[in-house]
Amino acid sequence: MQLIPRHDPYLVVRSTGGDTVAVLRGELDLVLVRHLRPDLDALVRESDALTVDIRRLTFCDATGLGLLAHCAGRTRQRGARWRLVCDQQWILRLIRLTALCDLLCPEAARPDGPESLPEPVERVGPLGPMEPVGPMEPVGPVEPLGPLAQAAPVTQVAPVVPADPQPSDPGVIRPVS
Repeated sequence: MQLIPRHDPYLVVRSTGGDTVAVLRGELDLVLVRHLRPDLDALVRESDALTVDIRRLTFCDATGLGLLAHCAGRTRQRGARWRLVCDQQWILRLIRLTALCDLLCPEAARPDGPESLPEPVERVGPLGPMEPVGPMEPVGPVEPLGPLAQAAPVTQVAPVVPADPQPSDPGVIRPVS
């Protein structure tokens, strides 16, 4: 069953029976989320098991994470199986920081699974091949913010208005008598 009839460079879908694999590519930001949401909503409605592979994303912001969370929640709400395949440490860190691990349940791809894809092409930046970034560890203990008294006081600044505008100022409007 082909759920998405048109060619889309940002979303490749493969379906076998009720199992559907959706591979996302590009920058998952507000623009791409608006483009992909109708197609992903259709996949969520029609699939018995939905696997979303985000290993090919080059960027993901809060709207992208929101779309993934929306899809995961709706898929599970229907009683269907949800899988998120991700091996990029920076996206995994975003998922941890936003406390979406329990909802999205990211996992690494199984090499023998139907959703496995060829290894990604080497990424090349403006200065040559890019080295993969390893996991980021906290530098030291993080203390929670205390009461508002610890925050810096907020001061209001009055706008600067000239005391008496001169008639030669081009912005001065005089009433006609």
